[in-house]
Amino acid sequence: MTPSPTLTKAPARPARNSPAGSSPAARAARRRALLNWVAVHSVAVAAALFFLLPFVFVFLTSVMDDQQALTTDYWPTHWNWGNYSKVWNTPGFLSWWRNTLLYAGAGTLLTIVSSLPVAYALAKFRFRGRNLALMAVIAMMMLPPQVTVIPMYLFWTKQMGLGNSLWPLIIPMAFGDAFSIFLLRQFLLTIPKEYLEAARIDGCGDLRTLLRVVLPMAKPAIAAVALFQFFYCWNDYFGPQIYAANDQDSWTLSYGLESFKAAHHTNWNLTMAATLLVMAPVITLFFFAQKSFIEGVTLTGVKG
Repeated sequence: MTPSPTLTKAPARPARNSPAGSSPAARAARRRALLNWVAVHSVAVAAALFFLLPFVFVFLTSVMDDQQALTTDYWPTHWNWGNYSKVWNTPGFLSWWRNTLLYAGAGTLLTIVSSLPVAYALAKFRFRGRNLALMAVIAMMMLPPQVTVIPMYLFWTKQMGLGNSLWPLIIPMAFGDAFSIFLLRQFLLTIPKEYLEAARIDGCGDLRTLLRVVLPMAKPAIAAVALFQFFYCWNDYFGPQIYAANDQDSWTLSYGLESFKAAHHTNWNLTMAATLLVMAPVITLFFFAQKSFIEGVTLTGVKG
């Protein structure tokens, strides 16, 4: 009796695979991702236009002629680049620039030199009354400048004889700034103490440790403090109005711009050109230093 042949199944025909991503779930996922991308970038573009359009309006108005600047026409018919030279050659404008650079540059340098050692002491030294000193610094941050403006004005003008100048605004920065001290202290707290101990083992004193170890590591925070202080001095209107209002040779750009606007209240093209010349340096400075500024603010824990 011969064995019956074994029946074998024919190999199953491979199923026809659908193209990758052609399933309804994949198409729905792609559609959701596209809608999310459009929504996110639309909000970003709208926010960018919201902040950019005023600068575009200022620039376009600054290159118009006198007649077109008073109309509702937003695009210049003739590009009058000579408006900038007219503003630049205005009597007193160069002295306003010089005074502003002196105020902002000297004030920023004095603030950093005076605030960094205090912040280093509050962050790394252990001494009696350290917490009380920190509370005093924070209290100074909360004190409005309008509270002390009258006694400070009497001191600098009557006692020191420095009225009608910017020195009453520059000299106090040599004694530290509460916000700068606090910002630098927050950053210095993040520096490991092992670096300082290693420097002391190598024979470095406190001052040498500050200059050789702490200063290079604190560059982001110093850049952030420098930009904060420079922008404050550059845009300060209240201080020059109090101390330098009676001496036109001591005016800064922020205070001089108000006088320029009053003298050219019908020449909006010249007013916008002057405004753009005042804004251009700080915008350019922030554009080149924004990486260090953002890094310093982020590492110090200051948000918002």
